[in-house]
Amino acid sequence: MVANDCARAYRANSILTASPGQLVLMLYDAALNSMAAARQGFDRPARDLRRFDVINRNTAKARRIISQLQSTLNFDVGGDFAQTMHRLYEYYNRRLLEANVRKDVQPLIEVERLLGEVRDAWATMLRQQTSAEAPALDASRLQ
Repeated sequence: MVANDCARAYRANSILTASPGQLVLMLYDAALNSMAAARQGFDRPARDLRRFDVINRNTAKARRIISQLQSTLNFDVGGDFAQTMHRLYEYYNRRLLEANVRKDVQPLIEVERLLGEVRDAWATMLRQQTSAEAPALDASRLQ
């Protein structure tokens, strides 16, 4: 019980202290984790009726997270990029719904791969942004 409380406190603290870019990365990771859990539901034996609950619950969670990402897009600042991401998120949600309704793992695997690529690009951008800011911080300490 204590370990669970510590983990919960750590997670809450990491969310409260995260930058907006890190929060987006956390959302990507949460969506990918939900898709991986849904995929495990597809791996359960056909006679295991709980598999449908696992698939439904986790694809629905992934869809909610993607909808949250979609709702944070700023079209005034993001322009064409925001429009493109909006359409991508719509596509991801449509394919996840299809995977859930048809109980077909292929659309889920597709979205997991595509969102994983977006997540990795976002993580790379954050790393580059952090490394570009580091010299400026060090130089300000010298003055």
